[in-house]
Amino acid sequence: MSFLLLSFLFLLSLFFFQKFSPSKRNLPPGPIGLPIVGNLHQLGKLLYKSLHNLSLKHGPVMLLRFGVVPVVVLSSKEAAKEVLKTHDLETCSRPKLAGLKLFSYNFKDIGFTQYGEEWREIKKLVGLELFSPKNQKVLKYLKEEESDLLVKKLSNSAQTETLVDLKKALFSFTAGIIFRLAFGHNFHECEFIDMEEVEEMVMELESNVGALAFTDFFPTGLGWLLDRISGQHSRMNKGFSKLTSLFQHVIDDHLKVSQPEEDSDLVSAMLNMVNKPTKTGSLKITSDHLRGVMSDVFLAGVNAGVITMIWTMTELIRHPRVMKKLQEEIRTTLGSSKERIREEDLEKVEYMKLVIKESFRLHPPAPLLLPRQTMSAIKIQGYNIPKNTMIQVSTYAIGRDPQCWNSPEEFIPERFLNTSINYKGQHFEFLPFGAGRRSCPGMALGMTIVELGLLNLLYFFDWSLPDGMKIVDIDMDEVGSLNIAKKVPLELIPILYRF
Repeated sequence: MSFLLLSFLFLLSLFFFQKFSPSKRNLPPGPIGLPIVGNLHQLGKLLYKSLHNLSLKHGPVMLLRFGVVPVVVLSSKEAAKEVLKTHDLETCSRPKLAGLKLFSYNFKDIGFTQYGEEWREIKKLVGLELFSPKNQKVLKYLKEEESDLLVKKLSNSAQTETLVDLKKALFSFTAGIIFRLAFGHNFHECEFIDMEEVEEMVMELESNVGALAFTDFFPTGLGWLLDRISGQHSRMNKGFSKLTSLFQHVIDDHLKVSQPEEDSDLVSAMLNMVNKPTKTGSLKITSDHLRGVMSDVFLAGVNAGVITMIWTMTELIRHPRVMKKLQEEIRTTLGSSKERIREEDLEKVEYMKLVIKESFRLHPPAPLLLPRQTMSAIKIQGYNIPKNTMIQVSTYAIGRDPQCWNSPEEFIPERFLNTSINYKGQHFEFLPFGAGRRSCPGMALGMTIVELGLLNLLYFFDWSLPDGMKIVDIDMDEVGSLNIAKKVPLELIPILYRF
């Protein structure tokens, strides 16, 4: 009897395997996984590299299972275009992951919330209060003041030939701009903000937000238990508590002012809306919306820009020809009498834009775009993608695709010369800010900060490696989850340039 039962179960499982296998349902190909675990055991510490390596074997449209959750990984510009343009509307929602829910204050932000009216209203609000060209023009002097402070600090180090950790210098510069534009606080003078602690917090939080939680991919009870055994639940909540405490300090400080300048920064504008009656049908702004948007600006606005500048300076140090050509262009174009770099100078240095593009290609700040989720069944490159499938677009893999780029592993800024390729989401071989409805809303501000920071570094200073260190000694190891940073700090000696 037991033999007959086992035989029946075996035949039944074989029937379902054949009936619902990828070949029968025309699903994308992918590696064979394990029951419950799926393909999680095949993923290494750096998720984007694991996915890239698997895609080289299984193809640019690849189906995996993170536990019991189906995940389709796209590693070609053609597949990316179908998702981000052709099927943008059907794939522009987000999966409800535990880390994203926590740090977006229950999906009340721009980046991680599901697609719908609430997302549209929040995006519109932040666009008006922070990212509009009008506001950027009005507040550009703040960015130039932070540039002056950066140059002053580096000049002091140059006088004593002191080694500079560029990450710390550029973090202070970038966070200074973001805090003043969005939070209305001078990062360097605020009594409840310590730069070292904030820098450490950003790295810790970025790791927590991007980490895979068992709760997201395993059956509820099992995932819950594993997250607590592994310490992931504790780490996420500890980081969230720190973030919330910082935001509460910022909010309380705004509330202390009896008559603040109306809408003088993003926090002021949103605080004014929290308790105001709104028109019928419009979004009622809550304190969770405020904190969710603050989280987006704080985590994405600071870290991504710093990472891009560090990788760009690293590649320039590794390629003296490019460094020399770039600095000659900058100094010839801008002249020898500038005491301050201004935003209008950014449009005059064409080669620097090529250098930054090449840095984005090799070192995209987000090697995997924020995950999308299909809201209906679609076809990608002829494969069926069911509803509620998580979509990961690998900008890392596309940036190294020999079908798109000649000598893809080499740093050659000239490859962008005389091409129309830009970072605004119209060219799917180059997606540092994503594309479609869920592209990064802070693109313009982010690029301004990156270009301004690099232009100050390269106009006023020459740069040398520490004594005894050679180019081949530069460590290129990476670390991170959402954003991929240089693991070993880039430490250089600034040399004040004498015109």
